[in-house]
Amino acid sequence: MSAKINFNQLIEELEIQMEEGRSFFHLKTGDIVNVFTEDLRAAEDDEPYEHLPEWQQEIRETAIDIIENKDDYIELPAKEDIDEYEIIEEFCLSMNDARKQDILLRAIRGKGAFRRFKDTIAEFTIEDQWYAFRTERLKEIAIKWCQFNGIEYFDKN
Repeated sequence: MSAKINFNQLIEELEIQMEEGRSFFHLKTGDIVNVFTEDLRAAEDDEPYEHLPEWQQEIRETAIDIIENKDDYIELPAKEDIDEYEIIEEFCLSMNDARKQDILLRAIRGKGAFRRFKDTIAEFTIEDQWYAFRTERLKEIAIKWCQFNGIEYFDKN
């Protein structure tokens, strides 16, 4: 039997995903662990790590454990698995005010779309709406991930 995952912690992890890192759920402990992609590569190549600072050695040891005990870990959805642009577009389309919707949809087109989107939601003072919407979408992604992987969760609000 595998451990249950803390749903709120899972959402937090999805919110802060980094391109250079990966997050895993440890099936036996219920912990979510984070490692850098380069540490996973180094662990696969069995590179020495004793010369690294203690904090980096700990990350490398986690990476080694992930490599050596693959069946004990399930990778969380990575940053590239979460289509942030699609979530933003859905938010824009959810606007009841046609003028705001049109302005937001124009803001997210082309280069610099994310910056213009952030500036526009700040101008409309709807940042709280955006973050609540984004969190709900991340919850949906998390639930699907849990269901797909057969993982039970707790502390779901």
